[in-house]
Amino acid sequence: MAGLQPGTPTPSALTVHSQSRVLEISFSDGAEFKIPFELMRVYSPSAEVQGHGPGQEVLQTGKREVRVVELEPIGNYAVKPVFSDGHESGIFSWDYLYFLGSEQARLWADYLQRLETAGAQRDQPMPVAGGSACGSH
Repeated sequence: MAGLQPGTPTPSALTVHSQSRVLEISFSDGAEFKIPFELMRVYSPSAEVQGHGPGQEVLQTGKREVRVVELEPIGNYAVKPVFSDGHESGIFSWDYLYFLGSEQARLWADYLQRLETAGAQRDQPMPVAGGSACGSH
C-alpha cells in the first residue's frame, strides 16, 4: 500500500466525525464513503494487525468504541490515524481508504465471520501478548 496506483481517485474532502466515530471521505471520482473508525482499526494496514504475511493477521477485538484522536497527513498520498487505543502505525493510502469504503459491507461480514470462527466476541478486550510477533520492534 505504499503510494498510489495509476488513476487512483484522490480525496476532495475528508472529515473526522468524533461523535459518530466515522471518517467521511469524498473522492475526485464522485464516490463518498463514511468509514467507521472500528472498521479502520480492525483492518489497519499495519504489520501489528496484518502480520508479515498471509495467515499472520491478528484478529482485533474490543474496538467498537475506538476513536481517531489525530489524523496526520503523509505526503500527498495517505493519512496516518492515531487511535484512542494507542494504535498509530497504520498508514492509510488513498487506495486503501477507497477500498475500505467501497468494500465495507463485505469487510464487515468477513470480520464478523472471523470472530465467530475464532469463538471471539466483538467487544471482548484484546488478549495481552507475552511478546511481540514482530521481532524487529
